[in-house]
Amino acid sequence: QVQLVESGGGLVQAGGSLRLSCAVSGRAFSNYAMGWFRQAPGKEREFVAAVSRSDISTYYADSVKGRFTIARDNVKKMVYLQMNSLKPEDTAVYYCAARIIAKSSLDYEYPYWGQGTQVTVSS
Repeated sequence: QVQLVESGGGLVQAGGSLRLSCAVSGRAFSNYAMGWFRQAPGKEREFVAAVSRSDISTYYADSVKGRFTIARDNVKKMVYLQMNSLKPEDTAVYYCAARIIAKSSLDYEYPYWGQGTQVTVSS
């Protein structure tokens, strides 16, 4: 069992940057693959990025590839999402999620979720 708490959201102008953080409590953090998802108003939740247990393998949605970077620190039990060149269409609530073993882009495969942090990008 793990608990996740996101932080770092806010209001930023288009072209700007934000770094989201996800603090993870609980045992055996290194056993969990981690993902970031987002949900915009009136839209379904969508995959953003995922990282393997060892931080070696990452996977990104096409819409954020080259602009966002996911990383983790297994000592600090933290996951990060560095977001650069932000666009108004990146506006959403961003969620951190955890699942045992393998990373995935499918939200239903993640049993553990944070409460979300709002990111708003103005044009």
